[in-house]
Amino acid sequence: MNDRQVRVVRRGEAEELKVLGASVRFLCEGEHTSGAFSLMEVSLPRDAGPPPHEHDWDEAYFVTAGEVAFTIGRETTLVRAGDFVYAPANVLHGFKGACDGLARMVIMDAPAHAGAFFKEVDRTVKSPEQLTLVPQIGAKHGIRFAPPPVAQAA
Repeated sequence: MNDRQVRVVRRGEAEELKVLGASVRFLCEGEHTSGAFSLMEVSLPRDAGPPPHEHDWDEAYFVTAGEVAFTIGRETTLVRAGDFVYAPANVLHGFKGACDGLARMVIMDAPAHAGAFFKEVDRTVKSPEQLTLVPQIGAKHGIRFAPPPVAQAA
């Protein structure tokens, strides 16, 4: 069955989700592309964004405003407006806003998988105390979060 359909999304029409301190608007969901991909716009305040994680699908990021600190594997790099990042499936990656204003990105995942995770986190995680639920929600949707770093004794 082919569910692909022409889609025009005007500014302010897409539902805004709140996920890990970021604002996420799905511009084109998997249901519109027969699961081939989904496309979202993400706004990140400083230090907001997902910790390092991996999953079985590819993601591509285009920064449209501000600066974003990307961690790919063990390396962190600052990505600025106009820069592009591709994270293949099963590569550990994470990112966070790295500027005083909002950073903005357009993110594509292929094949489409991110929507259900983002919607469940938006519905479920309403306070900082509930952030401990995110790895469990991620596991349900095929996202594996890296364990937090162990604090070193001084």
